[in-house]
Amino acid sequence: MYREKLAPTRDIVAFFAFISFFPQLVAGPIERAANLLPQFLRPRTFDTAQAVDGLRQALWGFFKKIVVADNCAILANGIFDNYENLSGGALVIGAVAFSFQIYCDFSGYSDIAIGIARLFGFSLMRNFNYPYFSRDIAEFWRRWHISLTTWFRDYVYIPLGGSRGSKWTVFRNTLVIFLLSGFWHGANWTFIAWGGYHALLFLPLILSGRNRRHTGEIAAGRMLPTGREALQIASTFALAAVGWIIFRAETISDAWHYVRRIFSPAILDRVALGGSYESPGINAIVGVAILLAVEWSQRTRQHGLQLTSRAHIRRQGVRYAIYYLLILAIYIMHAQQQTFIYFQF
Repeated sequence: MYREKLAPTRDIVAFFAFISFFPQLVAGPIERAANLLPQFLRPRTFDTAQAVDGLRQALWGFFKKIVVADNCAILANGIFDNYENLSGGALVIGAVAFSFQIYCDFSGYSDIAIGIARLFGFSLMRNFNYPYFSRDIAEFWRRWHISLTTWFRDYVYIPLGGSRGSKWTVFRNTLVIFLLSGFWHGANWTFIAWGGYHALLFLPLILSGRNRRHTGEIAAGRMLPTGREALQIASTFALAAVGWIIFRAETISDAWHYVRRIFSPAILDRVALGGSYESPGINAIVGVAILLAVEWSQRTRQHGLQLTSRAHIRRQGVRYAIYYLLILAIYIMHAQQQTFIYFQF
């Protein structure tokens, strides 16, 4: 209201409905009053197309959480809890597993929340834009937890001066928002170190003026990325995965020793994929493969099951086959229930 983007509301029911809107209340997307509050003040009619698309998005969110995130969680927990006894190859698997766990856990929740809200006729902001297809770390943060990064941009970064001033001033402002973002996750030095790590990854991009280099779609108009794009995606994912090791570790010392042990002889321990982790490990691999295939093919759309082509919408048999296969996968490939990671933040 101070910035005159929203008029004061006198409707107490709409106000309290806004601040207690249950689909996104616990873990986001972090909605702004300017977007969500006016939706409570205007009459709504049931929109079948919107509701059906919301159900599709919620189904995709359940698949990401139950099949991918929960299976990856068992794999990652087993490796992180025993990292001192495992080889470098196993620790790489653990880092990759946690990277997909946290992404599918959080973006899965966002998909479920956005989909359920659409059933009620509400539009929530997009929170993830396929971040693991990013070509550098700046693009990664434009695609990851969009509601939080844009909040820090508008309420911290820009008031500090934003991109005005010298490049070192820009880096200082970037460092502040990343350290605050780390502290937002919890009062643990690992979160602060995680924020500082990502700020340092931004430093060369800011000094070279390349932090806005990748703003278009990846592999636009092509089925597959170029070799250079594939290398950029892989290197960005590797950098993000190292950050997730810091985020996941109990202490900074644990994070350091975990990263250091990755470069020990890369023999794949059976304990990493065998024993009690064999079924979750296989399910995690299959789930991640499906996830990457679907999200790559849908990378220009809002979510993994969005259908925009009339031809696709007409193929009712194909659509229902996809729905039932996903429901069957959720039923067959589910792992032990895991709490949503972001419920603790």
